[in-house]
Amino acid sequence: MEYTREELLEAKRQIGSTVHKLKEVVKTFEAKENAERYKSQTTLAKRRIEAFSLANGLIEKELERS
Repeated sequence: MEYTREELLEAKRQIGSTVHKLKEVVKTFEAKENAERYKSQTTLAKRRIEAFSLANGLIEKELERS
């Protein structure tokens, strides 16, 4: 499927925003008094950050090609 440059840039912007929010979520969970209680949520947020970062890298490669 082909995407316009504008669509790719908007997707990259949205991903960046989501990653920023997820990083804040991780900080919040890790700062809690009983951080171990939030381990699964922290792990999930970290995995999402990794997945979004991968997607962002692929978008960047596609933008370089166009």
